[in-house]
Amino acid sequence: MGSFSPDKYRHEGNAISLINYHFVLIPKRRKKVLIAAIADRLQEVICEVCNENRWKIIAMKIMPDHVHLFLNVKPTDNPSQIMNRIKGRASIGVKLMQG
Repeated sequence: MGSFSPDKYRHEGNAISLINYHFVLIPKRRKKVLIAAIADRLQEVICEVCNENRWKIIAMKIMPDHVHLFLNVKPTDNPSQIMNRIKGRASIGVKLMQG
């Protein structure tokens, strides 16, 4: 991840924006499953999805029972769309690891 200041404006085309979201992702029943290789794979998947959609990761912390994700996004993206893409891809990527 590159360094990014949360107060840095995004310049795209004729728009200037500063939209930062703080997301907290929690596994089902808050089980402590985000450890070792699963946590590493989850981080890879989140980075891939963010790069594909040109979202900038300001901070990401993966704990055993939840994930904190702080993103800078484009004004055309809504929070539910962001989470659908991240959680959808993460569920497939982690299930493939578990067998």
